[in-house]
Amino acid sequence: MPSIETLIFAPLIIIVAYAIFGMSGFGSTLIAVPLLAHLFDLKFALPMVVLLDCISATGMGLKLRADVNKRDLLPLMPFLLIGLSIGVFLLVRLPSTMLLVVLGIFASLYGIMYMRGGPPRFRLPRWSALPVGLFAGTTSASIGVGGPIYVMYLASRGSTPEQIRATTPVIFIFTTITRIALFAVAGIFTREVLITAALLLPLSLLALWWGHRLHLNLSRVTTVRIIGGLLALSGVSLLLRAL
Repeated sequence: MPSIETLIFAPLIIIVAYAIFGMSGFGSTLIAVPLLAHLFDLKFALPMVVLLDCISATGMGLKLRADVNKRDLLPLMPFLLIGLSIGVFLLVRLPSTMLLVVLGIFASLYGIMYMRGGPPRFRLPRWSALPVGLFAGTTSASIGVGGPIYVMYLASRGSTPEQIRATTPVIFIFTTITRIALFAVAGIFTREVLITAALLLPLSLLALWWGHRLHLNLSRVTTVRIIGGLLALSGVSLLLRAL
């Protein structure tokens, strides 16, 4: 039987995380996993959120497909696939405490960066799809960190905010389907993971719709600051818990 804290806070975390996803096109896993790691083991929380991401990203990607940046998306895919395979191997092999520390550091750093105004603007060459894809795929599968890396890559290749918001869900569709397949092969999906994901799915879809409505009424600067604050808080709290 889940604790009272789990029954109260798990749905609230999902609502906040997928409202953020609806506003920005990314951030659901990076918000949800560090906070859910206070309630569940990381190797339970991550595959559960991946299942929710698959449904949410598909809906978001179809809605915004007209603005997808295919030019920079396609070269990224094969290297993401290799990185995802490496990440699943690390998730299975490494202890949860080590993964929590790495996740806490990533979340804190990204949060501070976004509170300072978002990802830095610089120009990356086309061949950067190789190292970015490998790194993003590895971190995405092992600790759930991928969205901010995709955003920085797309921004540094000249994508507009509308293209970034449309393209990141398409990347999530690819990475979540791949992770689901790899997690299934690795035996990470348990009956409890599947049941919990099914129970939380309606909330994630409702929050996604709500976030999309908020996106129409909030400025990009406000959205970025909200994401940054949540990431910094969740990252620091996770580091304190792991240590």
